[in-house]
Amino acid sequence: MIKIFDPATAQQTLLRRAAPGEESVPEALLERIEKTFGERITPQEAVARILYDVKTKGDSALRFWSEKLDGKSPQRFRVSSQEIRAALNSISSQERTALELAAARIESFYQKQPLTSWITQEMGGVLGQLIRPIERVGLYVPAGTAALPSSVLMSAIPARVAGVKEIALAAPPRRGTGEISPVILAAAAIAGVEEVYAMGGAQAIAALAYGAESVRPVDKIFGPGNLFVTLAKKQVFGVVGIDGLAGPTETVIIADEFANPRWVAADLLAQAEHDALASAILLTPSKLLAEAVQAEVGRQVETLPRAEIAAQALQERSGIVVVNDLEQAFQLSNSYAPEHLCLAVKDAWAWSEKVQSAGGIFLGEDSFETLGDYVAGPSHVMPTGGTARFASPLNVWDFVRVISLIGLDRTSGRELSKAAAVIARAEGLEAHARSADLRAESGVS
Repeated sequence: MIKIFDPATAQQTLLRRAAPGEESVPEALLERIEKTFGERITPQEAVARILYDVKTKGDSALRFWSEKLDGKSPQRFRVSSQEIRAALNSISSQERTALELAAARIESFYQKQPLTSWITQEMGGVLGQLIRPIERVGLYVPAGTAALPSSVLMSAIPARVAGVKEIALAAPPRRGTGEISPVILAAAAIAGVEEVYAMGGAQAIAALAYGAESVRPVDKIFGPGNLFVTLAKKQVFGVVGIDGLAGPTETVIIADEFANPRWVAADLLAQAEHDALASAILLTPSKLLAEAVQAEVGRQVETLPRAEIAAQALQERSGIVVVNDLEQAFQLSNSYAPEHLCLAVKDAWAWSEKVQSAGGIFLGEDSFETLGDYVAGPSHVMPTGGTARFASPLNVWDFVRVISLIGLDRTSGRELSKAAAVIARAEGLEAHARSADLRAESGVS
């Protein structure tokens, strides 16, 4: 049963963000690591060993860890183009139509995002910024408790719109089969991704970062995953770029007394069924709505196929907070900085002005989060764990580099050299100053 909190209690428990390094590691996970590695080590140490193993041994390490962690290693890590095309033909016509609709909307959305180089000649010559796509990126698509073809579309299509030439996609094979779910391969075909690898976990991140006989290294890695994937991305950062460190998914719903309790409950459960660590939180000034939603959640969860997962998320990381008013609800939400913020309130557009920190805002009960997960248009890859305070959803800017362009004319170069020399000497960098002096004295920029 989902619990009801008062604001003060919620701030100390439900809405309290753990600082990096404070997160507790479940005992069951530590026991699985000990069984796998033969000794009691931390998840960070386990990931470091896998990364080093793949870095130094390549495909043989990839195969070893695939067999050990996934139950079977594929005969070939790279999926053939024939298999990808066959997967597209194997899914139902309804699935294909829905995925193609989603792909078209995602592409249309990102084509509207400004992405242009610019040059000015108003500052003593030519200055500007050149936009260049990243040459080669790796996309990680999780497939633990559920295959997620939507994550393929939400990452690959913005990359294509940005002009990325090479996209390498890695997805875990279904346990014991060595094969990727056909619906993920079908999504790859729709997104135009031809380079797909059946590999998951930290070993996949290692292969994308360092390369192996079967996989060429990439320049930047994107995509969420479990704890081991997140730790692996953290440890390879610097060798490659990363999009961020994704945590469990989370939703905050702010609702007033006019909201539909059945819909609010359904939206909370849609979040909770993702993962036992998911957070589904309702903030409302209406005690009547809170109690109605609590009852609805209890009724609806019983018939869900993933009821056990949803129930655990509802019990441990979710809740309903009865606030004093909507102003307090938005204050608490901004402090929490949720991945998804759903506004089930009258005049949601006006209230959106109060939002300072959120990965995405869903305006009104007809713009519910499930639509954002699949077909609305913007990528569902959004900042989690409170990082919406400083991070943004995945977008085409993540797939490009900005290169500064400096081409000053001779007169400007000479004049600016004088100021540059002064600043250089203030910093104690005499060689810098002399380099500027030479230009100022000769008049050659």
